[in-house]
Amino acid sequence: MAEAQRFKIFIAAYLVLEDDGKVLLHKRANSGYEDGNYSLVAGHLDGAETAKHSIIREAYEEAGIKLTTEDLEVVHVTHRFSPAREYIDIFIKATKWQGQVVNKEPHKCAELAWFPKDNLPDNLILPVKHALEQIDQAKTYSDFGWQNS
Repeated sequence: MAEAQRFKIFIAAYLVLEDDGKVLLHKRANSGYEDGNYSLVAGHLDGAETAKHSIIREAYEEAGIKLTTEDLEVVHVTHRFSPAREYIDIFIKATKWQGQVVNKEPHKCAELAWFPKDNLPDNLILPVKHALEQIDQAKTYSDFGWQNS
C-alpha cells in the first residue's frame, strides 16, 4: 500500500520597508502571478534558510539593498488559502538598510516605487493590502482567503 502524501505548505517572506510615511512597493511583471499589480519585495523561502535570511537575500536580489538580521522584525504572519496553494506569509519590517533602492530585476519588476501608506495604489495585491492593514492595526496574525476567516 502506498504511503499517503503529506500536506505541504508554501512559505513566503515579504519586506515591509518604510521611509517618511511611505512604503516601498514592487510592480510585478512576467511572473505569471498578479502581473501588473503591486506587492512588496518578496519571495519564497529556498529551504535551509530562515525567513529573515530569505528576505535579506530577496532585498538584495530585487532592490539592491543590504539588510542585517539585527535590523529586521517580524511584524505580521498570515495563513493564506487559495485554491492553488496554501501559504504562510511572513511580513518582516526593516528598521534600517544600506544602499539605495534600485530595480535589479527589471525583467520581473516593472517598477519599484514609494507610496504614502495612506494612499496605496488600487492595484495592490489583496493579501498584501490585507497584511499592511493588519500591521497598521498592530495585529501580528491573521487568516486570509478562508471562507469563515
